[in-house]
Amino acid sequence: MKKIYTGKTKDVFELENGNYMLAFKDTVTGENGVFDPGANTVGLEIDGIGKQNLKMSKIFFEILQEKGIKTHYVNIDPEKGTMEVLPAKNFGHGLEVICRLKAVGSFIRRYGDYIESGAPLDYYVEMTFKNDAKGDPLVTKEGLVALGVMTDEQYESTKKQTQEITKIVAEEFSKKGLDLYDIKFEFGYNKELDQVILIDEIASGNMRVYKDGEYVDPITLSELFLGEEA
Repeated sequence: MKKIYTGKTKDVFELENGNYMLAFKDTVTGENGVFDPGANTVGLEIDGIGKQNLKMSKIFFEILQEKGIKTHYVNIDPEKGTMEVLPAKNFGHGLEVICRLKAVGSFIRRYGDYIESGAPLDYYVEMTFKNDAKGDPLVTKEGLVALGVMTDEQYESTKKQTQEITKIVAEEFSKKGLDLYDIKFEFGYNKELDQVILIDEIASGNMRVYKDGEYVDPITLSELFLGEEA
C-alpha cells in the first residue's frame, strides 16, 4: 500500500485494485482537551475510539446500502481499524458538510444573538472549507459555484443527500433513546458512478448526541449505540 495522506484522525493508502484504504486513529477533534466535532484541530486521544467509530460506520453504511444510497463504502475491518473505499475526488482542498437539528456548538457561537442554545433547526445544512489556518470558513452555494469548487447540481445533490442521510442516522439513534443534535459529513465525486457520494465515516467523533438533555461523549455514545458489539 502507498500512503498518500496523513490526517488528524486517519491516514489514507492507495490499494493495487484502485480503491483506497482508510486507517483510523484514536484521535478526535476539539480544543483544549474538549471534544468538538466542528473543531479544526486534534483535541484529544481516546483509547479505542478508532475501532468503535468503524463499528458504528459499518452499521450505518450497510443501512444506507440497503436503502439504495450510494457511498464510497466497500468493506470495514474494525479490528484492524481500516475501511476500504471507492475512489472519490474531494471538492476543492476539502469541504465539510454539517447538518444541524439543534442549535449548539459553533452555530451558537456565531448566531447566539438570534437563537437560544438547543433551539430546533430544520435539518439546516452548512458547508465549510477545510482550512485550519483560517478556521474552516463557511461558504455558500453561490460561493462554491463562483470558485469552481462545485456545480449548482452537485451542491443540491450534496445538500439533499446530507438531509436524507441525517434523517436515517437520527432515526437509528432515536430507537435507542438518543437525540442527534448535529453531524458532520464529507462528500466526493466518483467518476465511475458519475455522481456525488458520501465519503469518510459516520461515527461518534463526527456528531453531537444527547440523552435526556445531557450531552453524550464519543466513547459513551459508541457504547450506548453498539451495546454488546462495543
